[in-house]
Amino acid sequence: MKALPGHREKVASLLTALAENVRAEPGCVRFVVYTLEDEPDLFHVEESYRDEAAFKAHMGTEHGRVFNKAIETLVEGGASRVVFLKGVA
Repeated sequence: MKALPGHREKVASLLTALAENVRAEPGCVRFVVYTLEDEPDLFHVEESYRDEAAFKAHMGTEHGRVFNKAIETLVEGGASRVVFLKGVA
């Protein structure tokens, strides 16, 4: 997700708080927040869950809902974009 001009610090703060909550979820294996070195307004979150049930539980959390509502006016497109990766090697 890309922070709108002037909102990078707020988005970073929200992601830091979200990370703490998500990492406490019983099914969370990994939740790491990055910014691009040459484009610090662009954030990338890498997250993994124990299984599909843990991911579904994560998607239903109150802290996730609060975060998603908070970023509506802070990031391009009003939301994060979720992509699913498939291992190759």
